[in-house]
Amino acid sequence: MVGQAAQGAMGERYVVDTNVLIAASAADPSHPSSLDATPHDPALRLQVWRWLKRFRESPARLVLDQQGEILSEYRHMLGFNDYGVQVVIHKLSTCAVDVVPVTYDRHNDAILPAALAAVVHDRADRKMVAACLAAMRLHGRCLIAFAGDTDWHSWEETLSQHGVELEAVIESWSRRRHAEKEARAMP
Repeated sequence: MVGQAAQGAMGERYVVDTNVLIAASAADPSHPSSLDATPHDPALRLQVWRWLKRFRESPARLVLDQQGEILSEYRHMLGFNDYGVQVVIHKLSTCAVDVVPVTYDRHNDAILPAALAAVVHDRADRKMVAACLAAMRLHGRCLIAFAGDTDWHSWEETLSQHGVELEAVIESWSRRRHAEKEARAMP
């Protein structure tokens, strides 16, 4: 189920998809980055930046995997001075991180239950789902926050059946973009 961002309430714990960190970094009012971010609209990027700023300032916890694959992806996609990385560093330095075990296969893809593996086709996003599932088992409620990657809407129903909640940071844009993508894919 998607929705908490519109209400303004911050969850207790999040796996933050890399696209949130990238879009927020591109929109950072004090140090904008020239990253290729989705969405391209500066107003939407600013909305993502505001969400990430609220997340940084809140007691909400960031979820990372023990193996460091999520953090590695963040570092690969962003520079040290990018706002998204600075938020991660802040959460780490304030002990506001839950590090959870994730099992990976020999190709370094996170292992998911069969029903989820059949749906979550983006192998990079599997680690986000696996980390969320592990956080739920160990700590309770956990959400996956996303912005520019609309595939999460395609997986929403199956994820929900496994208790995984999504938070679309720019929900009206991402739903519209997802519907357009689905319409283009229809024969």
